[in-house]
Amino acid sequence: MKDLSDYRKSYEKSELDEAHAPDFPMELFGKWFQDAEATSSGEEVNVMTVSTIGLDGFPKARIILLKKYDADGFTFFTNYGSEKGKAIAANPNICLSFFWPQTERQVIIKGVAEKVPQADSDEYFLSRPKGSRLGALASNQSEVIASRKVIDDRLAELEQVYPGDDVPRPETWGGYLVRPLEVEFWQGRANRLHDRIRYRKENGWIRERLSP
Repeated sequence: MKDLSDYRKSYEKSELDEAHAPDFPMELFGKWFQDAEATSSGEEVNVMTVSTIGLDGFPKARIILLKKYDADGFTFFTNYGSEKGKAIAANPNICLSFFWPQTERQVIIKGVAEKVPQADSDEYFLSRPKGSRLGALASNQSEVIASRKVIDDRLAELEQVYPGDDVPRPETWGGYLVRPLEVEFWQGRANRLHDRIRYRKENGWIRERLSP
C-alpha cells in the first residue's frame, strides 16, 4: 500500500470574484480556455472528461477531445454505437469536466446531449487525417474482440479498399452537442478555500457562489 497523504500543494495563482464574472458562462469559459492555451506547454487543453449513466445503471467517465464550443454549447465526436453512444441514447443527461493544472482551474458542465446535423459530422470527418477516418471504419467501438490482430487486419483491408483520400463517414459515427444547464467554475485558492462560481439556467442564467 502507498500512503498518498503527503501529496499536497497550495493553489495560489489566481482568484475568481463575482465582480469580474460575466453574465453568461460561455463567455467566461472562452476566457479560461484561452488562458489555458496561453500557458500550455504542448498539452491538449481541449481534453475533457465525459461522464454518462450506462445501461447497467453505473456512471462511467472517459477522456475525449472537445472539438468546438460556442454560445450553444460543447461539441465532440464519437461512435454512436459505442458504450457512451448507447448510454447517451438511453439518457442524454451527461457531465463534462475540464481540469487545467497550469492555471489551477476546473470547469464542470451538466447538460443534455443531442446529435449534431449530419452535414456537421461530414464536415468534421473530412477534416480528419486519413488514418483517423480509416480507424473510424475499422473499429466497432466498445465491442469485444479476440485480439489486436483483428483491428490491424481490418485496417489493412480498408487501406486496400480506399487507396485514395476518399474515405466515407460511417453512419454510426458523428457529433454530439451538449447544451449546458449548469456550469461551475472552480479556481484553486490557498488553504483549500477555493473559489466556486456556478451558473444555472432558469429563464436565463443565474450566477451564484458556492462554499468551497
